[in-house]
Order: sequence, then C-alpha cells, then structure tokens
Amino acid sequence: MRQSRDTVAATAGISPALVLTMAVATGMTVANIYYAQPLLDTLAKAFGVPVHTAGLIVTVTQLGYAAGLMFLVPLGDLLERRRLVVTVTVLTSGALVFAAMAPDIGLFFAASLAIGVTSVVVQILVPFAAHLAADHARGRVVGRVMSGLLLGILLARTVSGLMADAFGWRSIFWLAAGVMLIQALVLARVLPADPGKARVPYPELLRSVLHLLRDEPVLRRRIVYGVCVFASFSALWTALPFLLASPPYGYSLADIGAFGLLGVAGAMAASVAGHLHDRGHARIATGGALALVMLAFALMGVFPHALAALVVGIVVLDLGVQGTQILNQSAIYQLRPEARSRLTTAYMTCYFAGGAAGSAGAAYAYSLAGWTGVAAVGTAAPLLALLYWLSDRI
Repeated sequence: MRQSRDTVAATAGISPALVLTMAVATGMTVANIYYAQPLLDTLAKAFGVPVHTAGLIVTVTQLGYAAGLMFLVPLGDLLERRRLVVTVTVLTSGALVFAAMAPDIGLFFAASLAIGVTSVVVQILVPFAAHLAADHARGRVVGRVMSGLLLGILLARTVSGLMADAFGWRSIFWLAAGVMLIQALVLARVLPADPGKARVPYPELLRSVLHLLRDEPVLRRRIVYGVCVFASFSALWTALPFLLASPPYGYSLADIGAFGLLGVAGAMAASVAGHLHDRGHARIATGGALALVMLAFALMGVFPHALAALVVGIVVLDLGVQGTQILNQSAIYQLRPEARSRLTTAYMTCYFAGGAAGSAGAAYAYSLAGWTGVAAVGTAAPLLALLYWLSDRI
C-alpha cells in the first residue's frame, strides 16, 4: 500500500489534497514561533523583566529559526524527506512542552530557541511541494502552500491571545505541543517517500550553500528584498503589543491577538503573487510589493493613535511582505532543481536574520523613542530595498 501510493505520487506529481495537507502543516508549524508575540507584555510581567527584555523572545526564536535553516534544512537534499519532516515535528512538540513549563525568562529563552530551530520543518515542506509540482504550475503551488503558512502566522496571534485570556499564557504552548504530535502522525501517512538527491558528505553540503550565494545573482538580489521586508514585518509585530497595551488603547491580550486577523489579505496575496510570477510579471510586482511595505509603515508612524490608520497599515504591510516573499521564493526555486533545500537555506537564513535584526531594533527603538523609533526602523528597511530594486535588470 505504501509503495503504491509513493509510486503514484512520484509519477503523477502533487495532488490538490496533498497541497492542502502541506499548506495546513506549514501553517500549524510556523504558528509555533509566533504564539509568544501578542503575549510579550504579559510575559514581561509574569517573569518580572522589562519590556525590552521580553521583546528579545522574538529575536531569540528567530535566531533559532535561522540556525535551523542553516543546519537542518539542507538535509532535505540529502535525507529521505518524509522521515526528516516527521522527526523534526516530534522535536518541535518537545520544545513547546519545555516552553509551557518554563519557570523563568532564562529557560523560556532556551525553549524559544529550540522552538525556532525545530520549526524549520516548514522550510523543508515548501521546497518539497515545489519539487513535486509541474514546472508550469510551480508558482501557484508554492503560493498555495505559502497561503497556509501565512494564515498560520496570522491566526497564531489571535489564538494565542484568546487562549491566554481564557486559560493563562502557558495553555497555548500545551495545546501546540499536542497539535504537533498529531501532525507528525498525519504526515507520516500522507507524505510521499522522496529520498534526497545530493550525494555529498554533510559538511560539503553545508559549504555548497555558500557556493550558491556566490554563483547565483538572482538569489543574492532576492535575499536583499526578503531581509528588508521581513525586518519591517518583525519590527511591527514585536512593538505593536506594547503600543496596543498602553494608552490610549489599553487593549486586552485577546484584542491584541485579534489584530493578526488583519493580515488575512496578505495570505490572499500569496496566490496572486504566484500567478504574477508564472505569467512573467515578477519584477514589476516586486517593486509594487516593496512600495506597499514602505508606505504602510509610514502611515502607521504618522498616525500611531488613529485606529483606522493602524488597521489599514497592517493590511497593506502584510500584502506587501507576503507578496514579496512569494515572488522571491518562486524566483529562487527556478534556479537549481537539485538544490532547492539548500537554496531555501541560503535565502531563509538571511531572511530570518533580517527578522531578528528588525525585532531587536524595534524593541530597542521602542525603549528609546516609543512608536516613533519603531516607525523609523520599519520605514527605512523597505525604502532601502526599493532603492536597490531600481537597479534590477534580472
């Protein structure tokens, strides 16, 4: 039975049902690294630390994610992907249990690091889906899987806020740990077997990531775009809970978490961006997405106490960030089919390092200059990317 299903998957490509399953799995997994974001003010009080220290939870998680991208994701080109995905998903469950039981900020930092490292399974699933897809539909398939991932990011904040309000902040981490165990069982049954194609030792596999960075100008350019927009995105979601918890808003955890729902438009943009890439409009679409990110943060910086401006800014920013991300990934997955996991490592390691810098910069800027400082960080990053885009002839 297993061999028959694997053979069909290998010859017929990826089915709509498998695309949906992978989209749900990426969404549930990536949510793990965002559950803490709407809880930062609460965690600061629970552990008795300043808000800028609590803000570093996001940075630590993203640095863990970057480490996982660097050292775990390349294994997708070397090992059997189904087994790798299931194993790492089980480890994610263990890290979430550690977070739920953490008695102090130091151990919560350690748990956050482990959650970040193991949640990179999403970056094994995305190139896996791209690998299974037909060439003419790769952008659409990546867009659909990424739609699930983006919805996971958005809904994570809402679910986390609701759970924390109803059952305390630890409850969301216990729930997520159980979800990851169930997901591991499902993926073990439905994913096709797909042994890695690389035939080199692991150290050489890691070195080849640097060779890709050296040899692929499209990859380097797309990294710059990704780093800048994700720095802006992380700056927003790191500092926004502090803004919304203070006057004139004074919102509850559930209210703050509900702001994540505003990014649903960004998830919808994923499929649109994939279509634009497949139709040859990637360059102009990228410029438009970068401009949206810059304009959105500028709007929120000018009107920080106008709820309508925040709402519009969050929607527009998510449209720009997620559109840029889909265009970037669709472009790099065209480069070297045999090295898609390593291309993902090169791109996403830099991407999340940019996010870590954005969240750390936002926490520090907020402690120095409040929301005005955060807005300066969030506007400058996409502006730099847009200026670089003007030189794009690729």
